Amino acid sequence: MDQNEYMLPQEVTNVRQIFRRSVGSRSGGGQGGSVYEPFNLAYSNTYLLTSTNMGGLATYYAFASYQKLVGKMFGSEINFTFNKTTKKLTIMQRPRAEEEVMLWLYNYRPDFNLMQDQFAGQWLKDYSLATCKLMLGEAREKFASIAAPSGTTQLNGAALKGEGKAEIETLELDLVNYKDGGTPLTFVIG
Repeated sequence: MDQNEYMLPQEVTNVRQIFRRSVGSRSGGGQGGSVYEPFNLAYSNTYLLTSTNMGGLATYYAFASYQKLVGKMFGSEINFTFNKTTKKLTIMQRPRAEEEVMLWLYNYRPDFNLMQDQFAGQWLKDYSLATCKLMLGEAREKFASIAAPSGTTQLNGAALKGEGKAEIETLELDLVNYKDGGTPLTFVIG
């Protein structure tokens, strides 16, 4: 009650929307008011119980649009701001009572989850191997040859670097083509 600023965990990347758990009263918590949705009840009484006389998909669509507009006008949507850097969620209106809300948000996927993914896990392993080849190639390239008991041994630094760079380019192209299992972009205008 009376708290409208919250610090969310660092895993949260974005908050898309805040939903109320109940509609019909802002008091919540058993302090009076109702927990049913009056618009759905009116629709049920008018159209669903007498569906032989009127109703249908067009009527349902009109009702859903009406319900959305009324929700925007009379406060079923909760306005907020979210700072992606500080992870601070600020609700624009001051809550007058304890009211449960649900957050629609996006999180970072943890490392253990990524490694278990059948597409991303293999891509990460291949990219790690290519990066290791590149680093080992740079280390071996510093010294073109190394002294050994039977003479000098030539190191394959340039070949390893070239192989690592080629694999990294291929793997980055796989990202562009969504071979890692990512979700492609939808239709874009502009």
